[in-house]
Amino acid sequence: MTATSRPRLLFVSARFTPDVGGIETHVAEVAPRLVEMGFDVTILTTDRTGTRASSEKTNGVEVVRVPAYPRSRDYYLAPALVGEIRRHPSDLMHLQGYHTLVAPIAMAAAGSRGLPYVVSFHSGGHPSKLRNRARALQRLLLRPGLVRADRLIAVSRFELDLFRRDLRLSASRFKLIRNGSSLPAPLTTRRPGAGLVVSIGRLERYKGHRRVVEAWGAVLREVPHARLRIIGSGPDEGPIRALIRSSGMEDRITLESIPGDDRQAIADALGEANLVVLLSDYEAHPVAVMEALAVATPVLVARTSGLTELVEDGLAAGIDPSASMAQVAAGVVAELRRPRVVATPLPTWDDCAVQLRDLYHEILEGRR
Repeated sequence: MTATSRPRLLFVSARFTPDVGGIETHVAEVAPRLVEMGFDVTILTTDRTGTRASSEKTNGVEVVRVPAYPRSRDYYLAPALVGEIRRHPSDLMHLQGYHTLVAPIAMAAAGSRGLPYVVSFHSGGHPSKLRNRARALQRLLLRPGLVRADRLIAVSRFELDLFRRDLRLSASRFKLIRNGSSLPAPLTTRRPGAGLVVSIGRLERYKGHRRVVEAWGAVLREVPHARLRIIGSGPDEGPIRALIRSSGMEDRITLESIPGDDRQAIADALGEANLVVLLSDYEAHPVAVMEALAVATPVLVARTSGLTELVEDGLAAGIDPSASMAQVAAGVVAELRRPRVVATPLPTWDDCAVQLRDLYHEILEGRR
């Protein structure tokens, strides 16, 4: 790279749109902004379906996909990543997410060619208790590659403290850059007192959708006209639908999916709601919550992981993660009756991209 050329960034992410999730949204939002800021950006990702384009360009960003196996699991073993990383004419690699086999492969490939890299953890939960218990060991096994990174990026104070402790690294190795939000103005109208509650997020058991469904009968005893709208897709869809049917509340609870790139539909769904709930066991800094807050929708979360930070900062109401169905219902009812107003300035994707730009320049200037 010369002093006048555009810096070349290689984003490596196990998943990217049309897959839906926090990492996918983060990458899709910041990559085009970095192009506008003077970078050439390529997203290297995987395809377990075998049906997606191996190469395409979207919003000025080159997207390259390689096959990943096994197709029915979330391991994302993708040997072709090695060749792509070694061949790509990049100046800096940004690894997005640490929790799949993409992470050690990408860090090893970058190290073998002397390519500087940064890592954003984007840590998350998992429905398997065994996998969750193994996370600390996984972080230790990845430590050699993480130590070689030029900088480690956390999206919340919770995540930064967790990885500092587990990796036993100096605070100077870390950078706090929070997820942002950037939605179009909702075309829907929120009706005060309508009792519309949205539980949003990937349909995994640890996300807490079932807890809201189980508490809904108690909510209806206090707010008879209340409606629950579950928005998401994932492996827990079947059990959630079965739970809705067995509850006899199909006229009060709906489940649907909205494509992650349909930003207007997401804005409309969040903007119409009187309350958004996320009773997840683990979140580092949930994009869905930031988007709900961006359209002035009150939020109720479980006091776990990075969600506790949102409660401490006054952005969301919180309930105990071990709360009973009656306590969950009481929390929902209380927020419907006394909706909170969040006046604190929220981070945007523009803010996030600017902080990443400055960090990239700092690293590249240091290397030069």
